[in-house]
Amino acid sequence: MRVVVTGSSGLIGGALVAALHRSGHEVTPMVRRHPLPGQGYWDPAVGAIDGSVLKGATAIVHLAGAGLGDHRWSATRKAEIRTSRVGATQLLAQAMATTVDGPRVLLSGSAVGWYGDRDGEQLTEESGPGRGFLAALCADWEAATEPAVAAGFRVVHLRTGVVLDGRGGALHRQLLLFRLGLGGRLGTGRQWLSWITLRDHVAAILHLLEDGALVGPVNLTGPSPVTNAGFTRALGKALHRPTVLAVPRLALGVVLGREMTDELVLAGQRVLPARLQASGFRFADPDIERALAAVLR
Repeated sequence: MRVVVTGSSGLIGGALVAALHRSGHEVTPMVRRHPLPGQGYWDPAVGAIDGSVLKGATAIVHLAGAGLGDHRWSATRKAEIRTSRVGATQLLAQAMATTVDGPRVLLSGSAVGWYGDRDGEQLTEESGPGRGFLAALCADWEAATEPAVAAGFRVVHLRTGVVLDGRGGALHRQLLLFRLGLGGRLGTGRQWLSWITLRDHVAAILHLLEDGALVGPVNLTGPSPVTNAGFTRALGKALHRPTVLAVPRLALGVVLGREMTDELVLAGQRVLPARLQASGFRFADPDIERALAAVLR
């Protein structure tokens, strides 16, 4: 296969590109700077894309988007997040739909934020949408693939949970505090965390590229979600450090703002990968203890 990848410089994208190469596939990263040989150019901020690089490609894996937790959610930042996801996805889907002899498969990024804050309810792809900024963002993000869907292409929405890896992402940002013995639960710790290791996430994308039957939303989460308190205990145990501290909601709100605290940090989704497992995918890291042991090794 020749696979076009956006977001190839990110944590997931970089690991995916390496895995595709190891499997013998050709990869065309889409970049916003001046492209090097073997790369394609696009700039969603100005609506620019070189559609010629799509010709002859087998599939697109679309992972690009501004980080949700990188900055406090001002009105300007939320607009940037929307443009980087909704606008970019629509640009890519339109280019895909109008390219002759182009890719007919699109695996497009999404997130478990689609479900909103759902307490302890078990959620599968059959569950309804949630409320709030993140839920609306994910709904519009997925809807932006409509040009590709209307053209009859196979479109999969990658509803991703928290991706665990010791070298980047949310876990990496917590490691120093936990190693210093300063790690603790967030708020009450009762909110559910739907996680997946980086290697399982990448393996799931490869599985979805090869499984021609799956379309629509697919939860890219591990089979055993845990509460924040459970995750905190497991990480402390893996690092042989105490986790008796707690960060109160008020303190989080002061630092991050109320909306970001409530929707990104303290919101819970107990998401199960029902369609992925039904398709025969097997997880290398099915529970949080083995997952942390693997990523911290």
